[in-house]
Amino acid sequence: MSRIKKIIAGAAVIAAAAAAFSYWQAERLADTPLTIHQETLYTLPAGSGRVVLEAQLESQHIIPHTIWFGPLLRLQPELAEFKAGTYRLEQGMTVRQLLQLLASGKEAQFPLRFIEGSRLSEWLSELRKAPYLKHTLPDDSFASVAAALKLDAAQLEGSFYPDTYLYTANTTDVAVLTRAHIRMNKLVDEVWQTRMANLPYKAPRDLVTMASIIEKETGVSEERARVASVFINRLRTGMKLQTDPTVIYGMGERYNGTLTRSDLDTPTAYNTYSISGLPPGPIAMPGRASLEAAAHPEKSSYLYFVADGKGGHTFTTNLASHNRAVQAYRQALKEKNEE
Repeated sequence: MSRIKKIIAGAAVIAAAAAAFSYWQAERLADTPLTIHQETLYTLPAGSGRVVLEAQLESQHIIPHTIWFGPLLRLQPELAEFKAGTYRLEQGMTVRQLLQLLASGKEAQFPLRFIEGSRLSEWLSELRKAPYLKHTLPDDSFASVAAALKLDAAQLEGSFYPDTYLYTANTTDVAVLTRAHIRMNKLVDEVWQTRMANLPYKAPRDLVTMASIIEKETGVSEERARVASVFINRLRTGMKLQTDPTVIYGMGERYNGTLTRSDLDTPTAYNTYSISGLPPGPIAMPGRASLEAAAHPEKSSYLYFVADGKGGHTFTTNLASHNRAVQAYRQALKEKNEE
């Protein structure tokens, strides 16, 4: 009996030692840095179990080959609750931190920037190039976007808020556009409710159209409300807006980077040299600052403005002063070209 007890005791000691060794090896693996040398994106497919995870991490050279990965997950089951997705792995991250990240479900986020003053056609081009985005639109036509979002194709331009949007892998292009559309609707409603009284707008769409023109005319923040005042004054006095960006928009693909007198004289639905009032819709996606300027124009008597050659504009109240400002700009431009 004494011998049997000794054998059992010895076996228990061996088992305890083996367990301790296994735990130590598992802990050692958990604290081992990943074998990556730069930021790495890793995708765990849906339905993947421990075997698939281990095989992928080893084959992609994210963790070293080891027999202790399975024991680690069994000894620390909280690390085995990994979720499918695409994750951003950082250099210096340990195996434990990797498994904690996969268990958290905090997937990598990718930025997609839509710039103020850009058109929907440019947005769709950026969407096509966005990594890890799921492309569901059959093409880049307004008709496809309108059908996917259940909107009027004629109302799309100016209906999306320009900003940087973060998305996770396999987010759809339509989901991103929907977020931008909801944000723009909310902002336009907010700005419309707080607009100055007696502005020559019949509906919020007119305000967005004006904001889009302001956005294209100046990138100087302190000028936006003054530019708005010029166009508001023109609308109130019955003058044509005569703004080049609307002509360019109306030309579509015919515009080659240079605007000629013939272009200004050729009527289109958007050519504000030939039509009275606002064009039929926005010509770009305006940001908040331009929407606010359209809703709160500066009180002025200005009817004209022209570039001053320094990044801003010279504002004038009559044609004679405007012509002198134009001549001054041309002279400054000539001198600059001669340098």
